Amino acid sequence: MISNKIFDNLNLLIDSGINEFLDNNPKKYYNDVIKQKLLKKDILNNLHLDKIDTIEELEKAINNFNDCKLKNDAKNTVFADGNPKSEIMIIGESPSEDDDAKGIPFVGKAGTLLDKMLASIKLNRNIVYLTNIIPWKTPGNRQPTMKEVIMLIPFIQKHIEIVRPKILILLGNMTTKSLLMSNDGVMKLRGKWHKYSSYGFANPIATRAMFHPNFLLKSPSYKKLAWEDLLIIQKKLKSE
Repeated sequence: MISNKIFDNLNLLIDSGINEFLDNNPKKYYNDVIKQKLLKKDILNNLHLDKIDTIEELEKAINNFNDCKLKNDAKNTVFADGNPKSEIMIIGESPSEDDDAKGIPFVGKAGTLLDKMLASIKLNRNIVYLTNIIPWKTPGNRQPTMKEVIMLIPFIQKHIEIVRPKILILLGNMTTKSLLMSNDGVMKLRGKWHKYSSYGFANPIATRAMFHPNFLLKSPSYKKLAWEDLLIIQKKLKSE
């Protein structure tokens, strides 16, 4: 009978060492989590990213994506700049006001500094490939939320798969944590090589975490460490 099954289950729990419950009813939180996971799954299924093979197709998919509210307040979708056939892919966090106005990543003060950093090791925008993990600016240039990152990260993962660079440079805490799937930020992860892997890759990509140019503008004392990272990247390129 049903009542006997209930008692049998209770006895099993007691035998397992469980002797009290914190609540008579399940927490609503878990139902919300399930709903969010299902929502995310539906969104991802509708993207059909598995059928996208080119940069042009990916850019069209991002331009047609309307599930992120950031797009509503942005002037432009900031997709990418530089050489998509480059061996070096640089990924930032989210576009600035200047980036949003022109539809090009890294064109403001941070972009000017990044250009100088690249020039110091004989690189430029015609050689490298630049993009952001978030294609639309955030209100007041705030940090993207975890919900926004989770929603949009499939695009950058697909972007990496299409470009297939030999070296990934991740700028900033949010980009570093998201793509290296780590709780640690740039302060702990910079200064060493990491590996970025994907299902379609035969070999992982050599990955370097660096301070974002915005951070360096506010904290110039860290430029010395950024310079050390650049020299190591340059050395890596020469050895390839």
